[in-house]
Formats: sequence, C-alpha cells, structure tokens
Amino acid sequence: MDFAFSRRGLFQGTAAVGGALAASAAGAGPLANVRAAKHPGWVFGRMTGAEALAEALALEGVGCVYGIPGAQENELWDTLKERGVPYLLVTHEFSAACMADGYARSTGRPGVLCVVPGPGVTNSLTGLGEALLDSSPVVAIVGDVANGEKAKPFQVHALNQVELLKPVCKCVYPVQTVGQIAAAVRQAFVAAQEGEPGPVAVVVPYNLFIEAHDFRTPPPAAPAPPFDEAAFERALPFLADPKLRVGIYAGGGCMAYSSELAAVAELLQAPVATSVSGRGVISDSHPLAVGWGFGPHASEVAETVFAGEKKHPLKSGVDTVLAVGVKFSEVSTGYYGNPQPKHVVHVDANPSNLGRVLKTDACVHADAGLFLGHLLACGDRVRRAEDKWLVGHIRDQKAAAAKSLCNVPQAKCGVDPLATVAALRRVLPEDALLFTDVSVTEHLAAEHFRVYHPRTYFNPVDNQAMGWSIPAALGAQKVHHGKTVATLTGDGCLLMSALEITTAAREHLPVKFVILDDQAFHYMQMLQKPAYLRTTATILTRLDYKALAQAFGVGYVEVSSHAELEAKLRSAVCYDGPVLVRVRTDYGNRKVRWVEAVRARYTKELSAAQKARFLARIGSRAIHAERQND
Repeated sequence: MDFAFSRRGLFQGTAAVGGALAASAAGAGPLANVRAAKHPGWVFGRMTGAEALAEALALEGVGCVYGIPGAQENELWDTLKERGVPYLLVTHEFSAACMADGYARSTGRPGVLCVVPGPGVTNSLTGLGEALLDSSPVVAIVGDVANGEKAKPFQVHALNQVELLKPVCKCVYPVQTVGQIAAAVRQAFVAAQEGEPGPVAVVVPYNLFIEAHDFRTPPPAAPAPPFDEAAFERALPFLADPKLRVGIYAGGGCMAYSSELAAVAELLQAPVATSVSGRGVISDSHPLAVGWGFGPHASEVAETVFAGEKKHPLKSGVDTVLAVGVKFSEVSTGYYGNPQPKHVVHVDANPSNLGRVLKTDACVHADAGLFLGHLLACGDRVRRAEDKWLVGHIRDQKAAAAKSLCNVPQAKCGVDPLATVAALRRVLPEDALLFTDVSVTEHLAAEHFRVYHPRTYFNPVDNQAMGWSIPAALGAQKVHHGKTVATLTGDGCLLMSALEITTAAREHLPVKFVILDDQAFHYMQMLQKPAYLRTTATILTRLDYKALAQAFGVGYVEVSSHAELEAKLRSAVCYDGPVLVRVRTDYGNRKVRWVEAVRARYTKELSAAQKARFLARIGSRAIHAERQND
C-alpha cells in the first residue's frame, strides 16, 4: 500500500467531512422530523454523538458491529442496542478486526468493528493490517480519550490512537467535535470502498458520545470509479493481435465481476488463472479456468497451460498476460516467481500497484468492472475464434490433476493433509464458505480445493496473520444465515484464537472448525530442516481436543485415518451447531509446490558467500549429527 496515497486520503476525507458539515449549517427547528422525512439518507435532527453514529451505521445498512464494550464506549454500545444496530461481542479485539474482514470479504460490503482506545486499538492492529494488505473494506470505530476544556492529562489508554492506526489503514478520520461524527462515519464507508478497498478508522473522543448537536448531514458523494481511456486504447493492440495468445491473471478486484470476466475470457479465448485472493472470480468448472498463479509455485494446470508446448507452434503458451485487479504480491507469486511473459497489460484501481513487479507494456488505471465492460464493448476488435485445442488441453490437464487427487496415499500416523482438502470439497456444498489459515495446507488448498462461486474461498494472504480463519469465519457466519461455513486451520493457528470458539457456542453460530493437528509448526519445520538440519521452536503441546470442545460447549469429531475421513467430515457438516473437528495429520513427505518453488528461488538469489556459509554449517552439523529438535 502506498502510504502517501493513504495520507492524501486522510486530507481528502477531512475536506469531505468539513464540506458535509457546511452543508448542514441550517439550524434545527420544531419541524425537524418533517424535514428528516424530506431528506432520505441524511443524519437529520437533534441527537447525541452516539445516536448520530448509530444512525449513520444504520443508514449504511451495517449487518453487524464486532467488538468489546469499554468504559469509553458504553454510551455508544447502549445506543447501538437502542437503535437496533446488530452487534456481536467477541473475546479479543484481534478477532473483532478479523470478523469485520470476514464479513467484508464474504458480502462485498464494509465490515465494522468497534474498539476502545489503548489496548483495544493495539489488539486490533494485526487484523486491520491483514485487511489493508489483502484489500478488504473495513471501518473501525475507535474510541479515544476525552478532549476539550475539561479533559485531564494522563488519562487511561492515552496512546496516540491516530498515529497507531495510520500504518494499517488507508486513512484515519480524527473527530474533534460532536458535529463531525456523522459525516466522518459516512465518509469512512466511501473511502473504504473507493479505488483499492481497505480499512478506514474513525477516532472519536468518548466525551463526544454524550454531547448533543443539531445534525444536518447528507449522504456523501461517491466518486466515479477510475477509467483511463487513453491507457485502455494503448492496451488494446496487445489483446487484439491474433498472433499473440492471451492469458488472464485475475485478482480480488474482479470479485464483483465474475460474469464479465468469464465473458472476456471467452471473447479472447484466454485461459484464466487467479491470485489466491482471486479464487472464485471464475468458477473452476469453467472450461477456461486453470487455477491459481501461473508459475512453478502454484497450480500445475495453470503453469502447464500458460507455458504451452515450445516444440509445437500451434500449441504455444501465453504471449500476453492481461492482469486485472491484482498486485503480484509475494505470496501469490511464490516470492515473485511468476515467469516474465512476452507482453503484460496490467489493470488496477490503485495506480500505485501498476507495473511494480513484472515488466509491463501497458498500465491501465481503471476499475476492473469498467475495464472488462469496455473490453466487451470492443468485441469486434478483439474477438477470437473458438480454440478447441486449448479447451481440450485444459480439460485434459484438469482431469489428470483430479485423478491424482483421488489417489492420495494413506499416511503412516494419521491423515495426509491433501486428503483432507479433497474430502472437504466432496462434503461441503458448492456455495459453502471455506476460511483457510496460515499453514502449509493453505497452499495445498489454494491449488486443489475447487471453488465454484465468488466470495466462497478466503485466505489471509499478504499479512499471513495466524489464527485469522476462526474469527473471520464467525464474522461471515453471523450474517450468512443458513449457509455452511467451515475453517481449515492448523493446530498452531488454533492456539492464536481458539477462545473465539466460545463465541460460536454462545451465539449458536454453526461453523465447522476443521483443525489439522500434528503438534508442530510444520510450515517452519519444512523451511528449517533443509537449511539447518534441525528445527527450533516448532514443537507444540499435545491438546485434549475432546475436552477442549466440551469446555467450549461445541460438538466434537475426531478423525484418525483416511478410511473414516469423509464420513466423519460429512457428519460434522450435517451437525446442527458449531463443531470442532480434530484431524490427526501426518505430513510425511508431502511435497508442496509453493514451498519447493520458493525455496529454490530464494536459494538462487543467495550470494556465493551466503551459500558457502549455509553449506559449511550444514556440513558441520551433518558430521557431528547434532539434530536435536524442539
């Protein structure tokens, strides 16, 4: 994220708040209610700061506010209840941010959290950072210490909330007077969704919640989405040239435009790969969908199709990559391991993302939906005849991948994680929501878990916040009544946010918490063993999961072998309530394309001196056989 851009957003937001206040300068009168009826969408009338904030949230159609009350915000929480704004008590502010993120990713609308100053803010920063780096629209309502003439020094929680929030937010709106509250909140929703989405914070001194004001706050004007017409025209020749085979790399920016993306792929006869965040922008059942990524780290199908067969000119690979709504981030590219195509056209709503990683021929600052719509309107200039060989090639590659997935060998001491991924796909409905977490298996799931609908597959990609999946899934389940929601969580990630499962029990949120248990940070073990011939600080405690589930008040299922895997997962999915599923996991010698590719690329970039030091250390330890692990 370009923080200069974020600060500019702060100034623009402050101006927008001031403009809204100027528009509301007319005084209140006895006909306030009548005037309110004539101003739909306005925060209108005499009310306290807390009432105005609750009214602003209601006008935005907020489905839930996630957080924990505190002394500085009790007035606000009581008003949320009085005004009928839905809320959910959480166990930790990290979870509040992750729940708001899960809400946002699964609905496409900004998620809202409400936290107190000081530790409430600092606890939420990791979750807000995930939302920032993963381009998820979140609005944080943050209390602050009192201001004004009566404010005393050395108040409790007197950290600088605004400065703490700036690095993890697109922009921050510090409120100074009660009259600014409604405009700041309404503008925050616009800013969270404008351009590249992300988190926005509104910081309110707690004494303003009880002050009254005559509000005349209109709805903010939403800016038109960007579209650079000249850049679009420069990009067209790379897409229209029949001698150049086009491949599409689509990210989360395309999530609201799934049908347009599929239509463009058919127009160009282009295979479609996605980023991790973009999983679901095109159904994996589409004949031109090839999975995620297009390098050695990602889907083998995508790598094969994009590379083509060099010895056969008619079976060539992709010459031009059309990248839409995607950043080429480190995780999605396997440590920047995507091969450099002959030509690249990069389209994104944030100009700071364009052309930063791959050599790019045309950078188009544009909203993904507008770009795809304009491309469809230019159909006569770019349309290609049906490529039956390409469709057949993709079908054959997918069939081979599916066949290998059906023949996962039985692990020695439990279940192979890839078998769990495959079984989850078989037992979950096509429209189920699956939240994965930071583990080796996140990469197996990204490649092998088939995704059929937008906003049904979720991963903490670019901040890699461990423990994200459990609260994020709860945030989504709270507003997706009747939908199946599940997590795929490592045992290390579970330790980060396990107590949030008590929220599922209290609220009867029927999330299926699937835990891969091998009593270790296996991800770190895979990275450490080849480099150091031993592991350090990776062994976890052995938990009694059955007792844990009983203490939490949720159902329990235990899986110890492949033979019982599918049946027990199916029983968990059918269980009427939240359930903890412990899968006894044995990674064995399971290879993971992402890990192998990243290791190879990292090793290649080491200097000769660095390689020598690694080899000397490995040689010494191999001779002395000091391989104690902990």
